[in-house]
Amino acid sequence: MARQPQELLHLLTRAERLAVRRVQSLLDEFDCSVEAWRVLDLLSDGQGHNMTALADHAFLPAPSLTKLVDQLVDQNWVYRRVDPVDRRRVLAHLTPRGMQRWRMLVREVRADWGDLQQSLPDEELEELLTRLAEALEGPATPGPWKASHEVVRSPELG
Repeated sequence: MARQPQELLHLLTRAERLAVRRVQSLLDEFDCSVEAWRVLDLLSDGQGHNMTALADHAFLPAPSLTKLVDQLVDQNWVYRRVDPVDRRRVLAHLTPRGMQRWRMLVREVRADWGDLQQSLPDEELEELLTRLAEALEGPATPGPWKASHEVVRSPELG
């Protein structure tokens, strides 16, 4: 029998909160938040990313992201530069110190999750979660219970 949407939502929320709690307890030892770790993770590709991409990746609203990036800049983990393609936007990049910090953090998190990965079908779980996310992002036909709204981004997000 298929699970009811509220049961699936409860299971997903519980798993997400437990996972974040586990990672945060590890990151606390390094004075780093999960959101900061997410920002460092995205920037680790060396491409430089705008504030919108960082906000989406860290699951943060614009004002919170701005404050976080300011802190990361103060810690000399991140620097900002004007986007050479679109001079109205700012791109964030990891400093060498930020890259070093990210490598150390990702090594610690991967080591901590090693036991979990052995007990979970990693590829299957990732595929299922990706398919679920894609299905949920897809176009939905608004029903009488759904409010139609437009997401408005702050100009500071780039």
